[in-house]
Order: sequence, then structure tokens, then C-alpha cells
Amino acid sequence: MVEQLQPRYSLAWINKVSEVPQAEWDALAMPLNTPFFEWDWLNNMETSGSATAKAGWLPNHLTVWRDRHLIAAAPLYIKGHSYGEFVFDQQWADLAQRLGISYYPKLLGMSPFTPAEGYRFLIAPGEDEDEIVEMMLDEIDHFCDRNRISGCHFLYVDPEWRPVLERHGFTPWLHHSFIWSNLGFQSFDDYLNVFNANQRRNIKRERKAVEKAGLTLKTFTGDDIPNSLFPLMYTYYADTCDKFGWWGSKYLTRRFFEQLQPHYRHRVVFVAAYSEQDPHQPMGMSFCLTKGDRLYGRYWGSQQDIDCLHFDACYYSPIEWAIANDIQTFDPGAGGRHKKRRGFPATPNHSLHRFYDKRLSQILRSYIREVNELEQQEMDGINEALPFKQANANLDQIDGVL
Repeated sequence: MVEQLQPRYSLAWINKVSEVPQAEWDALAMPLNTPFFEWDWLNNMETSGSATAKAGWLPNHLTVWRDRHLIAAAPLYIKGHSYGEFVFDQQWADLAQRLGISYYPKLLGMSPFTPAEGYRFLIAPGEDEDEIVEMMLDEIDHFCDRNRISGCHFLYVDPEWRPVLERHGFTPWLHHSFIWSNLGFQSFDDYLNVFNANQRRNIKRERKAVEKAGLTLKTFTGDDIPNSLFPLMYTYYADTCDKFGWWGSKYLTRRFFEQLQPHYRHRVVFVAAYSEQDPHQPMGMSFCLTKGDRLYGRYWGSQQDIDCLHFDACYYSPIEWAIANDIQTFDPGAGGRHKKRRGFPATPNHSLHRFYDKRLSQILRSYIREVNELEQQEMDGINEALPFKQANANLDQIDGVL
């Protein structure tokens, strides 16, 4: 569907990113700090059968054109559930049900299954961003009204873009991730030195346990990655998800991992653990992505439970690689049970929300300040308990980096 707004612009809703030439989409996405809105990543989500209508993620991207040139795009999905978002809005869905309001479908802006900060509309340099954003939000509002969509939600929003959405009436909801920052470290020992003596000993002991198990960890990037590691990573990913049953969050298909090999390996970082008995087939692996000075942890798995391998493959070895490659921030992925003890402070991120039902909108606006204050208190409590030598001083340094 294409709707003419004025002689200069036309807007189009598309159901797959491949309807847009890759070069035009990436001209908008490549300048972003995040890799998760690049054409290859989103197209892989769709063509691999991972983010599809059948999975409850119907691609419904909004594009803006002028003279047949793409000047803006919003990666969007119509959702029939809240799985794979990692912003847990089930309480809002429950409230809507109690009020007799259909919460689903909803319109969602994020990179599927990827709880990493950076969402924003992709807008070509030199364009009037305020004009384009207002145009796109008006079209989103009309679309939701025409199709009886309960609300529009943008998750893990780029912090520089959040004020723009707030000016347009979106309500911010505070959450937190666990983010490591490079405080000018020159070596892994520099990283260790920020911890108190007890935690330094713990980290050294955990890495030593992996050595005693006869494992050597190797980090592979780009063209140096053996092709066999891509399908093997799916096997480990699927096994890890299966261990958690219903809560395992197994959203990606085998084809998704296989298609990374020819199309997205330049962003991939694998940490692979090899045993002395088999130097060719890793016993376990972690999967990260990198862009610029940022590193993102995604998934991990192993053939068997090996003491402390998870900590080394998912945290210590990626941090060691990050320091050696001038990475400034490392987002290790969802969850925080293990991360806070290893130097990942609770770091704020925001989602932005608009409900089209007046009752839901009024309740959201009435209570969101209290909800956000409680979230801030939780973050403060986590960060006060970090095992740093001088917690407050280190957090001040981290605030200066983020």
C-alpha cells in the first residue's frame, strides 16, 4: 500500500525488508552504532523463518520515499504475543483483558529477539528529522486506528532518540541492562584490578577451572571463522534453549545460523572451547556480534556441563578480546544473575509506549512514574553491591563512558 502525502514524499508499508534494495536500506542503517537494523540481519530473520507471521512476528515495516529514493524506514512488526521482546508487558495485557480491551495485536519497533539498545527510525543524513518523524508517526497512528491495533511500542530505544518520541506524546518506561564499559583497560589484568580482592580471586579461579578441564578458548572473527562453526552454533544454541523448556526462548532456526556464514560473518565473533582430545570440534561456544567499538553477546552452548566454561566463554574471553580490539562497551545479552558479579553494572534503557485506548493510556500515565522510580531503586541497589574496590568511583567512570 502506498499513500501519497504531498508531492515530495510517499509512504509504503512493506512485509519484508527484501522489498527494499539492500544498498538503499543500508545507507540508512550503517551509520548507526548498532548492527541489528542492517539489511542482512533483518532479512536473515525473515528468510530463515525466525521472524515471521507464523512465529507471531509479522514484518510490517514503514518506508518513506522521495523521487523513488528511500529516505527513511522504521523496522516494525505486528505482534500476536509478547514473547521474544524481553520487555515484560504481560501485566498490561492482563489489565487490558480485565477491562475488556483487546491487547493483541500490537505494533512493535525493535530488532526481533534482540534486547540491545539502539532502536530509532532510520533517516537519511541531511533530511529534516522532525518533519520525517512526525510524518511517520502520523501514518503509524492512522494504521493502528484502521486496523484496530491496541498500541505502538518502541523497545530498547536509542537514548538520543528518546526525547524525540517523548515530544510526540510517547510514554517512557525505564528498564535496565547489564553493560560492561572499557575504563581505559590495556589488559585483562587491568580489568581484574577494578574488583575487590575476593572477586579477583574468584575470577582467576573460574578461568583456572577451565584450564584444568583441559580446554583452550579461541576467538574467531570474520573470514577467520571456520564455516563448520555456524551450524554447530545452532546445535549448541538449541540445546541450551531446550534445557529451559518453555522458558528456553528458542526463536531462531538452523537456517538463520547457516545464513550468517555467507552474509554476515564480518560482524560475528565466536569464542570456541577446544579440548586436548579433539582440537577440531569445539566442546562449547559463545556467539557475539561486533560493530565499531561495541560488542554484543547473544547465545552460547556446550556439549556437557563444564565448571565455569559459561563464565569464560560468555564474559571473560569476550572482555579480553574487547580490550585487545579497542571495544568500549560490551552488552552480554539478557539476564543479570551472573553479570553483576563480573563487572557489568545495571545500566538504564527505555521503551516508549502509546496506547490507543483512553483507559489504558490514562492508567499508564498515572502509574508509570512510580514504576520507573521502583526500577531506579532496583538499579541503585544492584550497583551499590557491585564487587568493585571503589564502587562509587568506578561507577562515576562508567557514567562518563556510556
